[in-house]
Amino acid sequence: MFRSLSRGVAAIAVLAAGVGAVPSAHADGVSALQQFVSEVKSGRASFTQTVTAPDGKRKKTTSGTFEFQRPNQFRFAYAKPAEQLIVADGKEVWIYDPDLQQATVRNMDQALGATPVSLLAGGDLSKDFTLKALPAANGVDWVQAVPKRSDSSLQSLKLGFKGRDLAALEIVDGFGQQSVMQFSAVEPNAKVAADRFRFTPPAGTDIARQP
Repeated sequence: MFRSLSRGVAAIAVLAAGVGAVPSAHADGVSALQQFVSEVKSGRASFTQTVTAPDGKRKKTTSGTFEFQRPNQFRFAYAKPAEQLIVADGKEVWIYDPDLQQATVRNMDQALGATPVSLLAGGDLSKDFTLKALPAANGVDWVQAVPKRSDSSLQSLKLGFKGRDLAALEIVDGFGQQSVMQFSAVEPNAKVAADRFRFTPPAGTDIARQP
């Protein structure tokens, strides 16, 4: 399950910690990203995610909500068609599948790495990513983030902003699978209760701890 997280399937849930210096930018997309990570400290939103197989024929659409609070806390809940919960308390990341009564837990730094999540969760942008502004389209300012690590599981990553609000995320992983997330009902700097970022496995849950 953490493999899918590292590929960005659960990306952006975090938006959680102060990031390192962002290179000076002249383009709107990079400027929007810089403004977002410097000004938005917490929030919540709804999302719709469409995952397309490498052959372009098979698609799966899911939806849900996420909440975040810096530093390094988030709650990412898939509601349809199947429930799944991803919770980070700042130290660990839990993934819980209520239908299977299974949970996986891993240290946050090992779970994230140079991923879309770490891009907005606290990674040093100039160290981990090369940023490039892309042309705006349909009122959305786009920025491309290319991981500098040669072992990254991503082929490409694009983030779209409307003003300072995150509007969309497009990811192609190392296997050619595309994931597109669209965000709505965004509430930047919304107050989120601290207990939303704590997870206690229900009785009877099968727990697997990964390094």
